[in-house]
Amino acid sequence: MEDLIKLVAEKTGISTEQATMAVETVAGFIKTKLPEGMQGTIDSMLKGGIAGDSGDLLGGLKDKMGGMFGH
Repeated sequence: MEDLIKLVAEKTGISTEQATMAVETVAGFIKTKLPEGMQGTIDSMLKGGIAGDSGDLLGGLKDKMGGMFGH
């Protein structure tokens, strides 16, 4: 999550504290839109704990969500 917070702070010019609040707010919002069993996936992804075959976070999330979008 620290990498994302740093990126948000750099791209927006806001403080690290503000970026932390923004990232946590967005993550919380996304979790409310996912089924209960998927909510922990967001926390894991933000900690760098999900990786697909190619080692990227989005690939891992895509794999985890699989059939939700008809893929």
